[in-house]
Amino acid sequence: MLHISPDGLRWAQWALADEPFQLGERPIAWQVSARTDTSSPAATWSAYFTPDVPGEALADFLVALDARDQPTAPTAGPELVLYAVTAHGWLRDADQPDAGAADPTFTSHLSFSEVPPLIQDADLRFLTADADDVRPYGWQAWAEPVLGAPILWAASFGSSVPHDLVAAFAHTLSSTAPVLRQVLPESTRERLLRAPAG
Repeated sequence: MLHISPDGLRWAQWALADEPFQLGERPIAWQVSARTDTSSPAATWSAYFTPDVPGEALADFLVALDARDQPTAPTAGPELVLYAVTAHGWLRDADQPDAGAADPTFTSHLSFSEVPPLIQDADLRFLTADADDVRPYGWQAWAEPVLGAPILWAASFGSSVPHDLVAAFAHTLSSTAPVLRQVLPESTRERLLRAPAG
């Protein structure tokens, strides 16, 4: 399943059946990509999401991407992403306050760190990096309800993904506004505030 924007500069692909790689031992479900122009088939950047990434956060990322005239042009620095989550009460990482944050229960995390292997990006350091070299940095997000247990979901943004797009994802991810769910994750049921729909 492939969705391409009318201008041909951005696309989203259901990759669960096609892409054999994982994030945090969870399979990739969606790959979202953008390019500078249509003269090259290659993506300038890509972002990856596992199946259980909160749908609201993914949707707001896609809406922000669709609203941009130039989907690859940087418009802000990484601080915008941290501001998006700390405005909702997330705590900055004590060891790396400029590069990470977690929700107050330390279940969900956001980190500006080395991108995992196989994350596609036009950043040439990705193509030339040896195993011992420092890899490019990009945003990583994940939920780990119990320390050391398998993660619930993960998202990875290549190093060239504009920070304002990641901030749109992070803003919704960290929001305390109620969301509708028909099935609650087993690993987090006791931590959720529940209210009847309506």
